[in-house]
Amino acid sequence: MSKNPHPTTDPTKMGLGRSIAVLTSGGDAQGMNAAVRATVRVGLYTGAKVYFVHEGYQGLVDGGENIRPATWESVSMMLQLGGTVIGSARCKDFRSREGRMQAACNLVKLGITNLCVIGGDGSLTGANEFRTEWSGLLADLVRAGKVTQEEAKKSSHLNIVGMVGSIDNDFCGTDMTIGTDSALHRIIEVVDAITTTAQSHQRTFILEVMGRHCGYLALVTALACGADWVFIPEMPPDEGWENHLCRRLTDQRARGSRLNVLIVAEGAISRDGNPITSDLIKKLVTDRLGFDTRTTVLGHVQRGGTPSAFDRILGSRMGVEAVMALLEATPDTPACVVSLSGNQAVRLPLMECVQVTKDVTAAMAQGRFEDAIKLRGKSFENNWNTYKLLAHINPPDVKSNINVAIMNVGAPCAGMNAAVRSAVRMAIIQGHNMLAVHDGFDGLAHGQIEPINWTSVSGWTGKGGSVLGTKRTLPGKFLEEISQNIAKYNIHALVIIGGFEAYVGGLELVQAREKYEEMCIPMVVIPATVSNNVPGSDFSIGADTALNTITSTCDRIKQSAAGTKRRVFIVETMGGYCGYLATMAGLAAGADAAYIFEEKISIKDLETNVGHLVEKMKTTVKRGLILRNENCNANYTTDFIFNLYSEEGKGIFDCRKNVLGHMQQGGTPTPFDRNFGTKMGAKSVLWLTEKLKECYRHGRIFANTPDSACVLGMRKRALTFQPLADLKEDTDFEHRIPKSQWWLKIRPIMKILAKYNIKLDTSEHTDMEHVIKKRSPLGK
Repeated sequence: MSKNPHPTTDPTKMGLGRSIAVLTSGGDAQGMNAAVRATVRVGLYTGAKVYFVHEGYQGLVDGGENIRPATWESVSMMLQLGGTVIGSARCKDFRSREGRMQAACNLVKLGITNLCVIGGDGSLTGANEFRTEWSGLLADLVRAGKVTQEEAKKSSHLNIVGMVGSIDNDFCGTDMTIGTDSALHRIIEVVDAITTTAQSHQRTFILEVMGRHCGYLALVTALACGADWVFIPEMPPDEGWENHLCRRLTDQRARGSRLNVLIVAEGAISRDGNPITSDLIKKLVTDRLGFDTRTTVLGHVQRGGTPSAFDRILGSRMGVEAVMALLEATPDTPACVVSLSGNQAVRLPLMECVQVTKDVTAAMAQGRFEDAIKLRGKSFENNWNTYKLLAHINPPDVKSNINVAIMNVGAPCAGMNAAVRSAVRMAIIQGHNMLAVHDGFDGLAHGQIEPINWTSVSGWTGKGGSVLGTKRTLPGKFLEEISQNIAKYNIHALVIIGGFEAYVGGLELVQAREKYEEMCIPMVVIPATVSNNVPGSDFSIGADTALNTITSTCDRIKQSAAGTKRRVFIVETMGGYCGYLATMAGLAAGADAAYIFEEKISIKDLETNVGHLVEKMKTTVKRGLILRNENCNANYTTDFIFNLYSEEGKGIFDCRKNVLGHMQQGGTPTPFDRNFGTKMGAKSVLWLTEKLKECYRHGRIFANTPDSACVLGMRKRALTFQPLADLKEDTDFEHRIPKSQWWLKIRPIMKILAKYNIKLDTSEHTDMEHVIKKRSPLGK
C-alpha cells in the first residue's frame, strides 16, 4: 500500500466528465454479475457515466442498442444470479482490425475512454491489443471521415482494467478467479451426493471435472473430498501408474473402505502426452480389479447455479478496485488486472500475468511438469504438496514414539473434522501416535482420551459439526487433572482446534507452565469458529460455511420481499461481538445496512437508515434488508430496531424479522472450509514435529519458550505461527475479539453499494505489483 499523492481527492468527484463501459466476455462464470454491479454503482458514485456493453466484444463491434447507459436500479437483484446478465459471446469480428476499428468508433461516439473487461486470458489479451492500437485506429477513423478530429482528441487514450472471470482458476497472478469457488461448490455438492450412493454399493466412482489446461478444480476437489487419486494436466502420473493405482484401490478396500473416488481433470494427460480419459480409467479398474465402477462427467453444471458468498464478495471488491484503477490510470500506466491476494486487493500488469499463464502451457508442452506447478503459483504448489502427502498411505517403518493429542474446543463449526483428519494422517505419516480427546478440555481433565488411526478419520472432510465432541469449558479449573492426564497418557504435543475458548484455553495452559512441568509441551491453536474472532488470524475455519448459509437465507428473504413489495427485513446473525458475519453477509447479500458492535450506532444512524429506506421505496426497488449482529448493542436489540422501523415506516413499508440462530453453525462444510481445514491441520503437525526436535533434551520433551505455543493463522498472504503470549496485546478479552480487524476497511464498500453518500478513503491505494514476486500460500 502506498500513500496517494492526492489524499484530498474527493472520491465522489473523481469520475466527473468520464465515461466507463463494462463488458463480460468469453465463458461465463458465477460472480460476474457481482463485479458488473459493483463497477456500475461505484462508477456512478464517483460521478462517472457508466455503460453496459451487451454480448461482450460482439456488442462492442455492433454498437447501437448493445451499448446502453447503466443506472443504479438496473443492477438491482443481480447479485445472486449466476452467469452474466449482460451476456457474453465469442466474437470473430473483434479479431480483425476492421472489427476493432468499428468498436473504437462506437466508443469514441459515446465519449467512452475507460473499459472494464471481465473475462478469461483470451478476452483480456484482446483488450490489451485494442488499447495498444488505439491511436492507430483513431487515425484511420479520422482519415476515413468516421470521426472528427475533435472527437478523436477527446478520446486520445483508452484505459483498460481487467477482472478475471473463469471457473478454471487458470490465470496466473491471481489467487482466485471469479467463479472458481462457486464451481467448487457445485462439484462438492455432486461428490457428497455420489459418496452416499457409492458407499451403499461398494463402488468406485470416477468424476470428470472441467479444466482443459488447468487442474485447479480437480486438485482442490481431491483435497476437499479425500479422493484416492487425482489426474491433472500439470503433473501427469509416473510411468506404470496403472499398477500403482490398482494397488492403492486394492489397499483401500482391504482397509475396510467401501468406496473409492478418482478425480480427473478433462485435460489430464500421461507422461507421453496422451489423454487420460474417465473411460480409459474405468476400463482399467473394471478389467484388472473387477470393481463395480461408474463415471460421472460434470460438464456445464459447474458453470451454473448461484454464486457463492466468496465469489460475490470477490466480484464486489474487484469491481471497486477496477473503477479506482481506471480513474487513477495515466497514459503511461500499463493495462492491469485487479485481483485478490490473500485478503488484499492487488493490481497486476495484465501482460505479465498473460505471459506467465502462457509459460505454464509451454512448460507442460515441453514436459517440464515441476516448472508448470511452480509457475501456477504458491497456492497451487501447496495444494499439490498437501494432496501428495495425505493421499499416500505409506506410514514410516520407524515410529517416533511421540504422542500427539488433538481436541476441539468451543462451539462446533463446519470444517473442524477436516482439520482433525489431516492432522491425524499427517502425524501418522511422520511416525507419531495420535490421541483423540473428546469434549474439549473437559475430556482432557476427565481422561476421555483414546488412540485414533488412519481409517477412523476417513470420510471426515465432508462432515459438519465436531465428531470428537466439543465444549466451551476452559482448563483453568482443571489444571491439576489435566497435568496428571498429560503425564498418564504421555502426551508430548497438543493440537487445539476451536474458537476464542481454544485461544484463551491455550493461554491458560501456557500460564500454568510455571507451576506444572507437564504443560511444557509444544501446542498449536487452529482457529475454527463461525464468528471469525480469534486473534492472530484473518480467517477461521467454519466462517465461510456460516457466511454461505446466511447469504442463501438472505437471498430467499429478498425474493419474498420483492414479491410482496414495500417490505423491509431485519435479520439477526451470530458472531458474538464480532461483526464479521454481518458485514460480509451484508456485502454478499446486498444489504442496506449491517449493525455491528465495532462500529457504534446512535439514534441518528437509525434515523438516517430509515430515511434511506423511505427514499428507496420511491424507486423501482421496493424492498430492504438490514442485518444486525446479535451483540451489536445491548439496548438497540433486534426487537427494538424492528419496532422502530415498523413505526417509522407506517404507510410506506412494513417490517418482518428473522433470527437465524444455530443453523449458522451447522451444515456440510464449504469447499473453502474443507481445504483450509485440511491445510491448517497438516501444517500444524509439521510445525509441531520441528518444535519437538528443538525441545528434546536429555531424553524428554521440555518446551517453555513463548514460541512453543502458537496460533496458526492466515495473515494477509501467508499462513504464520504466532506465539499465544504475543497476541494478548491485540485482544479485547471482555468482548472476545481482536482489537484490529482487517475486514472493517471494506465496510464502506457495502454502504456505497447500498447508495449511501459516504466518503471512501482513497488515501491508501493499491500500487501496481509484479507477478513473479507475489502469490499467497493459501489461495482458496
